[in-house]
Amino acid sequence: MRILSGVQSSGKLHVGNYFGAIRQFVELQNDHECLYFIANLHALTTVREGATLRSLTRDVALDFLALGLDPERATLFRQSDIPEVTELFWVLSAVTPMGLLERGHSFKDKTARGIAADLGLFSYPVLMAADILAYGADAVPVGKDQIQHLEMTRDIATKFNLAFVPGYDPKDPDGLEKGHPRGVLKLPAARVQDETAVIPGVDGQKMSKSYGNTIDVFADDAAVKKRIMGIKSDSTPVEAPKSKESPLYLLLKVFAKEADMATIDETFERGGLGYGHYKVQLLELFHATFDAARARRKELEADPAYVESVLQAGAARARAHAAPVLRAVREAVGL
Repeated sequence: MRILSGVQSSGKLHVGNYFGAIRQFVELQNDHECLYFIANLHALTTVREGATLRSLTRDVALDFLALGLDPERATLFRQSDIPEVTELFWVLSAVTPMGLLERGHSFKDKTARGIAADLGLFSYPVLMAADILAYGADAVPVGKDQIQHLEMTRDIATKFNLAFVPGYDPKDPDGLEKGHPRGVLKLPAARVQDETAVIPGVDGQKMSKSYGNTIDVFADDAAVKKRIMGIKSDSTPVEAPKSKESPLYLLLKVFAKEADMATIDETFERGGLGYGHYKVQLLELFHATFDAARARRKELEADPAYVESVLQAGAARARAHAAPVLRAVREAVGL
């Protein structure tokens, strides 16, 4: 199975990125053919300074490698190094209905929060579709909040196949029945990691760079401690039971092993420990989870030539997958 996903290079990697995506990416490389890209073209909707974007792109590569992605088993590359993707983006734009994009949850959410409603933000799902379809991906790991984007990708691929593949039947996209040709573009499936699909931030909302409520995986020790000790809590007395709806409890549930979580559950229900105790426990769990990766990242920072070689080799492998897809697209549309 070919797995495809990416992480936008628009800010520092945080705990939500790791548990919601990166950890799954690392696990998948053991059993599947995996392609992971750094979405620096997508980042242009928010990052408007060249040196900053280059630095953030490098940071994502360091993060992936430090957290266990093996370039011998998985393909890591920059989105901008694949010209086939931007060409496919334009071809798909020609068949994508405006109404489909206008229904996008992400576009509505971001413009409601004051982000400029420019074409890049509006057409974001079309570029995302090109990212996925260019490599003939079978499945895409997504959070619950991104399922709509994958559905839009499938809708766009279906529109293309209906327009340019005579006899194509959307009820039989793989052409399994006689007389039904297979679509040029493969329809991918979603892989949703339900138990950690949405990670809470320090304020209880979904952890997101946009909300400023993140715990950054590779921040310095003092910054990590300040974030964790500042997690929003209520005024429940020490002796009273604590709410399991609190962001602190939900974050402990993400980090803690099953046996440890049983103890946390018991003390939350019984009372007797203050929120400060649990914040210290969460800080310890954070370091137990990430300190090895934090040390590895410092080693990689000292070898930028190695990191660049990984990205260039990854781009070459990714383009080898994209080239035949684009040849078939160009043939179908008459280019």
